Amino acid sequence: MQVTLKIFRYNPEKDSAPHYETYTLEAEPTDRVLDLLEKVKSYHDGTLAFRRSCAHGVCGSDAMRINGVNRLACKVLVKDLGTTNITIEPLLGLKVVKDLIVDMEPFFENYRKVLPYFINDEPPPPDGRERLQTPEERERFDDTTKCILCGVCTTSCPTFWADGQYFGPAAIVNAHRFIFDSRDRGAQQRLEILAQDSGVFRCRTAFSCTEACPREIQITKAIAEVKRAILTGRLD
Repeated sequence: MQVTLKIFRYNPEKDSAPHYETYTLEAEPTDRVLDLLEKVKSYHDGTLAFRRSCAHGVCGSDAMRINGVNRLACKVLVKDLGTTNITIEPLLGLKVVKDLIVDMEPFFENYRKVLPYFINDEPPPPDGRERLQTPEERERFDDTTKCILCGVCTTSCPTFWADGQYFGPAAIVNAHRFIFDSRDRGAQQRLEILAQDSGVFRCRTAFSCTEACPREIQITKAIAEVKRAILTGRLD
């Protein structure tokens, strides 16, 4: 089958403004959008710039807008798009570095603000044992451990587009993962950070993040649980 790719292009060293370029190529229904981008770069235009790494939906590096929806290019099949006309654009809300590559630093800056690491200064268990928890305690935060930091949720959020100071869904998801970990002792510190003006209460519950997440994390639910913990002071 023939597909037509309309790709957002912008090279700040040469272009005064972004534009689109169109490429027509042969494809299989089971080709992924990432496969098509690789064909364009290899056989049509070697200057095309995009991020990719594992190509298996694990690293999250090839997040982009495909036909107006945030997705991972390595997970989207041509046959699932329902059309042979495919528009590919960079994520919204972040500065375009070149073509489909955006500057992820603001995203990771917000991620770092929520202390996304294990905090516990208590003496470790004797005999070198691990800090144990029950299956139920693990299940409490299991869903939010699946985040791959692709940025798809945050850059699909209207609040993030309108307010670059908002931490964004991904940062809150990663805070949730530690706030509700029974072994961690930094929950209160994170909740105080997320109670700030740029924190969870900027969320307007649009569900855009949950719908976009390639890992099917219940992001809106996680944000609501963090809000509840701030308001009640309870982690149950």
